[in-house]
Amino acid sequence: MDLSGNFFSGNLPVGVGNLVRLEELRVANNSLHGVVPGEIAKCSLLQVVDLEGNRFSGQVPAFLGQLRRLKIVSLGRNMFSGSIPLSFGNLSQLETLNLSENDVRGNLPEEIMRLSNLTTLNLSYNKFAGVVPHNVGDLMNLLVLNLSACGFSGKIPGSIGSLMKLTTLDLSKQNLSGELPIELFGLPSLQVVGLEENKLSGDVPEGFSSLVSLQYLNLSNNAFSGEIPATYGFLRSLVVLSLSRNGVSGMIPVEMGNCSDLEVLELRSNHLRGVIPVDISRLSHMKKLDLGVNELSGEITEEISSCSSLTSLLLDVNHLSGHIPDSLSKLSNLTTLNLSTNRLRGAIPANLSHISSLKYLNLSRNNLEGEIPKTLGSRFNDPLVFSMNRELCGRPLDRECANVRKMKRKKLIILICVAVAGVCLLALCCCGYIYSLLRWRKKLRGANGEKKPSPARGSGSGTDRGRGSGENGGPKLVMFNNKITYAETLEATRQFDEENVLSRGRYGLVFKGSFQDGMVLSIRRLPDGSINEGNFRKEAESLGKVKHRNLTVLCGYYAGPPDVRLLVYDYMPNGNLGTLLQEASHQDGHVLNWPMRHLIALGIARGLSFLHSLDMVHSDLKPQNVLFDADFEAHLSEFGLD
Repeated sequence: MDLSGNFFSGNLPVGVGNLVRLEELRVANNSLHGVVPGEIAKCSLLQVVDLEGNRFSGQVPAFLGQLRRLKIVSLGRNMFSGSIPLSFGNLSQLETLNLSENDVRGNLPEEIMRLSNLTTLNLSYNKFAGVVPHNVGDLMNLLVLNLSACGFSGKIPGSIGSLMKLTTLDLSKQNLSGELPIELFGLPSLQVVGLEENKLSGDVPEGFSSLVSLQYLNLSNNAFSGEIPATYGFLRSLVVLSLSRNGVSGMIPVEMGNCSDLEVLELRSNHLRGVIPVDISRLSHMKKLDLGVNELSGEITEEISSCSSLTSLLLDVNHLSGHIPDSLSKLSNLTTLNLSTNRLRGAIPANLSHISSLKYLNLSRNNLEGEIPKTLGSRFNDPLVFSMNRELCGRPLDRECANVRKMKRKKLIILICVAVAGVCLLALCCCGYIYSLLRWRKKLRGANGEKKPSPARGSGSGTDRGRGSGENGGPKLVMFNNKITYAETLEATRQFDEENVLSRGRYGLVFKGSFQDGMVLSIRRLPDGSINEGNFRKEAESLGKVKHRNLTVLCGYYAGPPDVRLLVYDYMPNGNLGTLLQEASHQDGHVLNWPMRHLIALGIARGLSFLHSLDMVHSDLKPQNVLFDADFEAHLSEFGLD
């Protein structure tokens, strides 16, 4: 019986107890009140009791502990009081227990920790006492643990590291203290971690960088210190990172630009210094960037406009200088822009008014000057938005721009002078032309005999067109994006010199090509006579359309006599997996830690999955055919050449 989401009021009828074969009772999100009738205990087959989102009161119903088949008990968002009944320990089949947003008090019964089938435990927003139970790790099947705003204190128990299936952990808004247990960083399925508004301390935990599935990490309003670990750049799945209101120092790691799915980065009210990393511009999914109340310096870079999804940009209370970039107008989704209390100078870009979605703007307490753009001043007519800028004038400040008026008058005078000078110069040129014309006519009249015909111009020019370097006709180096020639390729590889060989494979040699403009490419030369020109061109054109972040991208090809077949790829500067494994085995060079190995394996798997979706088989998968770009992301090579 599901009566959820209606406007029912009054008490829950005692007649519900007559439905002895009832298995599910759902009356969530109504306006029911009073106590829950004990007659429900007669429904011995009940598996689901969902009373969430009503106004039930009284003690938490202890009689529910008699219904041994219960799997879901949801009593959240009501007005229950008292403590959790000990009888709930009899519900051995219980999978979900939700008592959130009530007035439940006392200690958490030990009996709850024996419910081995429990997958969701939500006790948030109640008034428990004591510490988080030390044996919470006994709930081995737990997926969601939400104890936020429960009033717990003390340290987070290390037994939490036994919850290997846990995906969501929320211990926020309490009085928890001390450092995080190292066992927490060994939970492989963890996706959401909420620890904000506690008294946790120690360095910003580097251990979170090993949780490659992590999507949400909120450590704000604590006492963490130290620097942001550069290894957080391994968290490619991270969507939200909040470290606001701690004691974090140092610089923002440039490696954060590797978190390609990051949408929210909150680092407000810390002791960060240095400049805003340009690499942040790579975060194309970024929606909120909050770096306010720190010690950042330098200028706001033009590259930040590459974050096209940005909706909130908060850089207030820093030491930023320079001009406000015109390119901020490219942030078409921006709703909040706060650049107050910095050292910004120059004029306010008029094209900020082109951001139609902008709802909040604060440019106060800077060194801005000139006239406020009229369109912007009319949209944000509160003087506080532009206050404490001494050289700023115009509405809504009601400060006349005298210097602007003088500058316009000066420009007008200069324009008139330039126009007069131009007219005089034109008149002088006309007089000179007329004078030379008159002299030529006079000289022509005094001449005896006829003029010799002047030789025809451009004779034979049509016969020279289309000749030269043989660009029309003959084999060409076909490039999909860049424009280079076969001759430049020969020069870049030094006539395919042995010293430029990068690798040797079943499909020929791969050469490093260093071009004069600084571009570096990989040139694969297939064995002579291995494939005829027609088939080669078809396969090359087909391979040029195969694009994936974990595959080497074909940039172009060449097919020409005598049986020369070339394939041009992006250059991978960090070698291949075989070399990396060999270096790691000798403890020399790069050290392959487990998060890095995991990311490499994921990249290989994604590349293979994409090939299989195109009905392509790699047929030669080995470490030497796994190449790394500048960010050490894996790319499969030697595919599609059979």
